[in-house]
Amino acid sequence: AALLKMEENKITLDNLEKGADNPAFSSLGEERLYGESDNPRGESEEEKRGEGKGGFSSYCRKALQPASKAKRFCKGHAKVLRMVILGLLGVAYLCYFIAACWLNFQRAIALVVMTAVVVFFICWSLFKKHCGAKVLLLLSPIWKCFQKSWLWLKWLLWVALLGGLIAWLALDTSKNPEQLISLAGFCFLVLFLFACSKHHGAVSWRAVFWGLGLEFLFGLFVLRTAPGVQAFRWLGDQIQYFLSYTKAGSGFVFGNTLIEEVFAFQTLPIVVFFSCVMSVLYYLGVMQWLIVKISWLLQVSMGTTPTETLSVAGNIFVGQTEAPLLIRPYLADMTRSEIHAVMTGGFATIAGSVMGAYISFGIDAASLIAASVMAAPCALAMSKLVYPEVEESKFKGKGSIRLSSGEEQNILEAASNGAAASVGLVANIAANLIAFLAVLEFINAALRWFGEMVDIEGLSFQVICSYILMPMAFLMGADWADSPVVAELLGIKIFLNEFVAYQQLATYKKNRLSGLEEWDGSRKQWISERAESITTFALCGFANLSSIGIMLGGLASMVPQRKGDLASVVLRALLTGICVSMLNACLAGLLHVPTEVGNCLTFLSNANFSSTSYTMYVCCKQLFASSVFENGTLSFTGDWAGLADNVLCLTQCCGHYNHTSCAG
Repeated sequence: AALLKMEENKITLDNLEKGADNPAFSSLGEERLYGESDNPRGESEEEKRGEGKGGFSSYCRKALQPASKAKRFCKGHAKVLRMVILGLLGVAYLCYFIAACWLNFQRAIALVVMTAVVVFFICWSLFKKHCGAKVLLLLSPIWKCFQKSWLWLKWLLWVALLGGLIAWLALDTSKNPEQLISLAGFCFLVLFLFACSKHHGAVSWRAVFWGLGLEFLFGLFVLRTAPGVQAFRWLGDQIQYFLSYTKAGSGFVFGNTLIEEVFAFQTLPIVVFFSCVMSVLYYLGVMQWLIVKISWLLQVSMGTTPTETLSVAGNIFVGQTEAPLLIRPYLADMTRSEIHAVMTGGFATIAGSVMGAYISFGIDAASLIAASVMAAPCALAMSKLVYPEVEESKFKGKGSIRLSSGEEQNILEAASNGAAASVGLVANIAANLIAFLAVLEFINAALRWFGEMVDIEGLSFQVICSYILMPMAFLMGADWADSPVVAELLGIKIFLNEFVAYQQLATYKKNRLSGLEEWDGSRKQWISERAESITTFALCGFANLSSIGIMLGGLASMVPQRKGDLASVVLRALLTGICVSMLNACLAGLLHVPTEVGNCLTFLSNANFSSTSYTMYVCCKQLFASSVFENGTLSFTGDWAGLADNVLCLTQCCGHYNHTSCAG
């Protein structure tokens, strides 16, 4: 009988392939074995196996019996146990939260904000799950009434919005009329893209106006409102602190000397760290959640399809070839207009990983974040203006699109894969910098040689770009004196890449903050703060000639059967992406608020003139402008006349800056 039982329970390769479990480890098998272990002498075969072996097996089975019962209990009460554990964790966090606020509320403000946001979304999801259907049913009569009145309400709303916008612009630009130049540039770019439209009569004006409206509202919130400015400034500061942790890893690998002095060891490890963090966030589902929420807002307001909207929303956080991976199963069935929108989103934004590198240069983090978010609705709007939908989309009105996710088994694998995947990106950035800077130097040498043949000194690629693109730089809102430099950086971004352009912009910004003279002979050493802001937005995008190959290579590898369609729309998408970045720059110029320098009288009275700064430069220029030298006598006008040590301050300023007042 025992042999027959063993034959029944015997595990073979065939059984393993079919997924059969060992009955000895099942709950039924355990009970049967425990029952048999109570009477080990009942079977004669047991004695033949040996008392020692049988006793040890019986002991092991009895020892494992409590664990087995605990396992069965946990499985049977998994839901209750999960609620208990979550409740305990919630109580523990509540105690921690109260203690943090009690000890120092000012220090805990960031914790309060993050907790409030998380609690809001948890409550909102619970409300939707349990009460959403009832609320929709309750509001359905109001919604039907609203739909009946929408025809005349729509026009009333548009008239009110247009009137409010015109009134706001009139009041806002009365103090700074130069802002109207940026508005004119914005209108010019929209009209230019409409002139380049593939199908003028099929343009979805709902998508265009809603996209531009969302871009304007977000820009207004970030650049003009106190909560928006403070929130994004705080977010930018936190990102800078976060990126500084890279030094712990890169310093250990390369040494502190290299990461302080060599660009490659200072900036490129940030890409590795950021890529690792993004991979972990994808594994945890945080990025997918953010992308879905943003795409829902864009889709509901603009009426675009879920596939193109998800890809463009993903471009806020990831690169031009990574975002389409979110909708990879649907690319083969997308229309040419939808593919154009996907490409435009990739060209008009930058990846989060390289954003970290630009922040490490010294570029304003808040402006980069704002530019990436503003580019999403604008890219969708302009893509529908340049390449309107004339085909029947298979995804129009589709409720939901399933987001693809990684295949990592745990968070450690996700972190490791993210770091490993960044190696290719780091190598690509380093190789492109070496190649493009070398090519740029060669082109400049060739142009100088050709220029010298006809007595033209200093001819270079940057000079040519500054002349060709200077009108566009001026229309974006840069001063005429700053326009050649802005145009030069814009040309480098379009014809080379934005990495090189941002590196040079960072040099100009460093010179300004260091308080250097604005002009060194005929060469400008820095540009104004307004021009810096405009340029930061204008450069924020992958829209350059080298990105055409990257975009085509990435998408063609996912849908090789659509190579012809991809090639037919890529140039339009590149042009649209360039214009989207410039539209953002126009809004930055329109909404820019100059930073107040402060009281120069107090600053110069207490200043240490051992080093210079931008504030010192501005205040010294004010002092120079107020000084009057007549008949061998030096005097001062305005508030400077009452300053006791104005002559001493003037002497100190003359030690750093040149002015006619210093000659006296």
